[in-house]
Amino acid sequence: MQSQILLFAAALFLPLTEALLRFPCSQLVTQRFDPLVTPGIVSPHVHQIVGGNAFNLSMDPKIDIAKTSTCTSCRFKEDKSNYWTAVLYFKHANGSYIRVPQIANGGTGNSKGGMTVYYIQPPKDVRVVSFAKGFRMIVGDPMLRSDRTINPRSPQAYALTFRCYNGVPGSDGAYAPGVGPFESIGLPKKACPGGIRSNTFFPTCWDGKNLDTPDHHSHMRFLDVPVPSFGIFYLNGTCPSTHPVRVPGLFLETVWDTKPFINIWPKDGSQPLVYSMGDPTGFGHHADYVFGWEDDSLDRAMANCNDRGDFPADCKELTVQTDAQINSCTQPVLVNEVTEGVYLPALPGCNPIQNGPNPATAIASCNAVSTTIARPAATAV
Repeated sequence: MQSQILLFAAALFLPLTEALLRFPCSQLVTQRFDPLVTPGIVSPHVHQIVGGNAFNLSMDPKIDIAKTSTCTSCRFKEDKSNYWTAVLYFKHANGSYIRVPQIANGGTGNSKGGMTVYYIQPPKDVRVVSFAKGFRMIVGDPMLRSDRTINPRSPQAYALTFRCYNGVPGSDGAYAPGVGPFESIGLPKKACPGGIRSNTFFPTCWDGKNLDTPDHHSHMRFLDVPVPSFGIFYLNGTCPSTHPVRVPGLFLETVWDTKPFINIWPKDGSQPLVYSMGDPTGFGHHADYVFGWEDDSLDRAMANCNDRGDFPADCKELTVQTDAQINSCTQPVLVNEVTEGVYLPALPGCNPIQNGPNPATAIASCNAVSTTIARPAATAV
């Protein structure tokens, strides 16, 4: 209900002719893989991954993942892309950690964990170029532990935020993602009885040349304009001259179910949540994207689908999968370690808590599992 009302409010800023796709992707796998930052080796910290089951440790950009995936955990069968973010843990008073479960977003069905994906088309008078095979990007920096380098009126300040649900359905509905009294850039500094939603906007301006860069973000920029009061969900802006090509807006929502921990929330006002890279601030919030739509399916959807948020079947250009189909597309965990389901003595990998405000530093010597086990066949529908 919360997201349904939010989408209604946000839609007021967009003419009815503009395209919007909003759909769930259930959990594909949770493990220490990050093929963009650490290709071919086990990642330093845990990620939750959704999308096509061609996801692997190296993600060779020459391979068409739309063709090599046999299933996808996303609502639209044509979307074999992969999306991943870090994982949130709850730190118990005794010093142990347990993964915070993820739940389906409002109006998206009954997916198992995962996240909600949006593709947002800018106004019709703006020329838009869709992503291409091999395109990939990252937003955010896992090493950040403060927002002191971010201009509070820049689009970046609205791109990676958290919404603290107060447990009253619809009470946040007047506010677009990134703005309003429910929102914060870092992790909320209080208990959220209705859960916490992380909001992740990727930049929408491309240099028009590079499908990727060594740092995975220099080929992209945010719109070069001040941010109005309704945030950047439907922002009409101008791309900088260095990155003149506008691409569809990509936005992710992940709902973290903090309700099971409310009764054991610290009474001293301390913040017990920590990201998998040892970040208790939330400023290290980041996400990765690898494009994997089949053929011209995303182009057709952006041209012809005007979904207001909760009716994927209205997009006749795409094939809608059932909850059972998206939930059944999974991968086995290939790093031989426990990352969820039980309390752990430490975060997986070597990720001691680093509070900042200075950026975090990598651990020089780490004895965590650094190899993978043989991969069984992926589960397909």
